Amino acid sequence: MAKRDYYEVLGVGKDANEQEIKKAYRQKAIQYHPDKNPGDKASEEKFKEAAEAYEILSNAEKKQRYDQYGHAGVGSSASGGYGGGMSMEDIFSHFGDIFGGGFGGGFGGFGGGSSRGGGRRVQRGSNLRVKVKLTLEEIAKGVEKKIKVRKQIVCSTCDGSGAKDRGSFHTCTTCNGSGQVRRVTSTFLGQMQTTATCPTCNGSGNVITQKCSVCAGNGVVRGEEIVPIRLPAGVSEGMQLSVSGGGNAAPNGGIAGDLIVVIEEVKHELFERDGNNLYLEHYIKFPEAVFGAQIEIPTLDGKARIKIDSGTQSGKVLRLKGKGLPELNSYRTGDLLVNINVWTPKKVSKEEKEALEKMAESENFVPKPDKKDYSFFERMRQFFN
Repeated sequence: MAKRDYYEVLGVGKDANEQEIKKAYRQKAIQYHPDKNPGDKASEEKFKEAAEAYEILSNAEKKQRYDQYGHAGVGSSASGGYGGGMSMEDIFSHFGDIFGGGFGGGFGGFGGGSSRGGGRRVQRGSNLRVKVKLTLEEIAKGVEKKIKVRKQIVCSTCDGSGAKDRGSFHTCTTCNGSGQVRRVTSTFLGQMQTTATCPTCNGSGNVITQKCSVCAGNGVVRGEEIVPIRLPAGVSEGMQLSVSGGGNAAPNGGIAGDLIVVIEEVKHELFERDGNNLYLEHYIKFPEAVFGAQIEIPTLDGKARIKIDSGTQSGKVLRLKGKGLPELNSYRTGDLLVNINVWTPKKVSKEEKEALEKMAESENFVPKPDKKDYSFFERMRQFFN
């Protein structure tokens, strides 16, 4: 099922500022919060949808990519491979502070706690950035790749808990397992109450008594992981896509960071790219230019036959519609522009020399170009008309 437009999800216009986006998200989150709509799967999905929209539109870089390329620009796909599929834990971890302390001390509940751990702080792993080289053929069709990434992975010995075994940790006595402590300070306006991460357990709500001998209590170790990615057709040099959860694992069972995939184009031996159009320099024989011919030229997906008119001059540009690259997040496709060059031999035989000298005396071989035959600007107009 196709994703809805993020602006539509939050009910704001594309010119909405940061505060308007935040306010709109807060209203949607309150409306569809699972604690306010227990057992309502439709509300839970709308709650997740709003959180995903806010994740993109509240980030200036992601918002810019989304405005330019749509869902594909921020790595979303129909299968939820990039940026999609946010879990409830992701949402509570990322955006828990957007409500301040007005709803039971955090994002988790409305007036009295939540089954999702209340205000406990869930750590998030750091993002990783990798470059992926793509050929024009891969860009034309889209490609699936599996990338080996060296990163922090979950410790298999303790399953990421950091403890030696299940009995090697207890509830933090400082915060009583909530992961947060409240502080009251006096100001000239009166007493002010603030909530902060518990300094004893760092927001986890638990204290490890015996650490895992493999990860030393961190819950993560250095290792390698194969990350599958799906790269859509039409991407371009420098574009960034995000694989949710493909980054470093987080300590103590937190949420993994993202893997930022940066596209790098491999230079093609025949074609040059300009946006969605491709350019090809193709040489023809002198007799073909004189008499005209049907010739074959290479394309990204095979070969195509084109007609060379009699009297064709070097610099003539032929356009093959739809033989370029697809436009990202669109059904449009660019063109293949073929620049025709008449090949001049560097060496000739004695017989060929005599024949050419004889032809040089003919009036037909005296250059009589029309303006369109040699004007650089005229040839450029052919490219874009």
